Amino acid sequence: MRNFLLVLLLASGFAAHAQTTLFRNVRLFDGERVGGPRDVLVRDGVIAAVSSKIEAPAGATVIDGTGKTLLPGFIDAHTHTWGDALRTALAFGVTTELDMFTGYSFVKAMKEEQAAGKANGRADLFSAGTLVTAPGGHGTEYGMTIPTITKAEEAQAFVDARIAEGSDYIKIVLDDGHTYGMKMPTVSAEVLKAVVDAAHARKKLAVVHVGDLAGARAAMNAGADALVHLFVDVQPDAAFGRDAAKRRMFVTPTLTVLMSVTGTSGGGTLANDARMTPYLTKPELAQLQQSFPRRPGQPPVHYSAAVASVKQLRAAKVPILAGTDAGNPGTAHGSALHRELELLVEAGLTPTEALVAATSAPARAFALADRGRVAKGLRADLLLVNGAPTTDITATRDIAGIWKGGVPFDRAAYAKSVATANAATGAKPAGLDSGAISDFNDGTMKAAFGAGWMLSTDAVAGGKSTGDLSVADGALVVRGTIVGPLPYAWSGAMFSPAAVPFQPADVSSKKAVRFRAKGDGKTYRVMLFTTSTGYTPLVKTFTGGADWTDHTFPIASFGNIDGRDLTAIIFAGGPEPGDFELRLDDVRLE
Repeated sequence: MRNFLLVLLLASGFAAHAQTTLFRNVRLFDGERVGGPRDVLVRDGVIAAVSSKIEAPAGATVIDGTGKTLLPGFIDAHTHTWGDALRTALAFGVTTELDMFTGYSFVKAMKEEQAAGKANGRADLFSAGTLVTAPGGHGTEYGMTIPTITKAEEAQAFVDARIAEGSDYIKIVLDDGHTYGMKMPTVSAEVLKAVVDAAHARKKLAVVHVGDLAGARAAMNAGADALVHLFVDVQPDAAFGRDAAKRRMFVTPTLTVLMSVTGTSGGGTLANDARMTPYLTKPELAQLQQSFPRRPGQPPVHYSAAVASVKQLRAAKVPILAGTDAGNPGTAHGSALHRELELLVEAGLTPTEALVAATSAPARAFALADRGRVAKGLRADLLLVNGAPTTDITATRDIAGIWKGGVPFDRAAYAKSVATANAATGAKPAGLDSGAISDFNDGTMKAAFGAGWMLSTDAVAGGKSTGDLSVADGALVVRGTIVGPLPYAWSGAMFSPAAVPFQPADVSSKKAVRFRAKGDGKTYRVMLFTTSTGYTPLVKTFTGGADWTDHTFPIASFGNIDGRDLTAIIFAGGPEPGDFELRLDDVRLE
């Protein structure tokens, strides 16, 4: 659900059509090496020529690149994508995201628009769709229903089902959670090998999420094509890098999120970089500064283990890809890739090698032949930055321009929309003192304060759930149909405490959400959203039975929040698919 409601707040911020553009006298990083000065001609969304001197065609837009570097648009090789994350990514020069788990209906919608040429205002998406995991394993904990696997003989049918849904590659979870102080089921070695073989039988890559060195070794032994995380439990053994090379694997370290796992926010420094902050919303700034909480009984974790692994992989010439695991604490779509590049350099890559990791290397690894380089005939997905990122990798943050398929992204308009959203600071709503929100006795959805009630569904994230709100017999009637399986599939009633929907309000004088409810016996969710926790909902569940029941949920019980930046409360059906009916009454904060 990352960023799923920001789409309601921000304007689109991109030009409508590709144009003929001549980049004059740029320092060129072509995806492999740096050179220049060069001229680069773009026509009809494609790189038409790269040369030392090109005559400007009639009507072309000419951009003086003196003192600037032109690069291929970045490819983030590990994200979790929904909502408007792809547009956010593009605002930071990420023109392609390789998603590692999201709802396949969302992927289908995005890819249909890409194929129709309707995605120049956002990054392109390629995706694993539904990941491969065991019942109760990692990937099942997000309140969504997904298929799981237990037997090796199920592997081919399981993989074929993912491909039928539109998966571009197959992602397998091999992680029992112990590194993070958790205990989760995971697939067996036999299932892992069978899924890898099944993916290869259909000519699909099999990439593996691991949580420890033992998992990385098991993935190697199973013939997997890639690791999409490194590990922080122990230092790598001396042969780790060499063995990955022998098996012709590629690796996406995801250093930004691994730093967050070890207790330091991986992307926190971006929140203080003036080259980045005008384009970061308050929720993104908050998420970049988060780290994973340490759980009771969690064993020691060591970021140095990931750094040592990168050094080994580089020495063994294993392809290293830049990926952020965006959507997790310490990350944000688009912006976190710039921090990932910096961390790769700190781990031993040269700046040029880090840039390769974000351009030609992922394009090559995932067989995206039309992007990742600046060369004649390829897509004009381009990033222009001030300075020389092959000398100072942080120069990628000083963006002078972004083009997706030859279409210039209006970054100034994007910054303006971010500033507008950020200007809405949390204030105590007029009318809050009594705490009463709605009793519905007047037959309307009138609220005592805030923006009132509105229907909220996963349609804004590419889902197909539907619903409607009405008032009957002095209660709010919430009906809907959940159509899964989208992560956090939902339909329900949303109350915004501020006068503008989904803007922060300070309700910290109140300590609990209280309401009466009855329904059809299903489990429902109360979902709180705050700016400090980004766009990931904080969730509590309750059962709506045939009789009216009072429910009280302390705000602090949802997490480390106190209500001072509350943006929305949603009473939702789902994520289990099917029809539902819920009735609410006497909703209040107390």
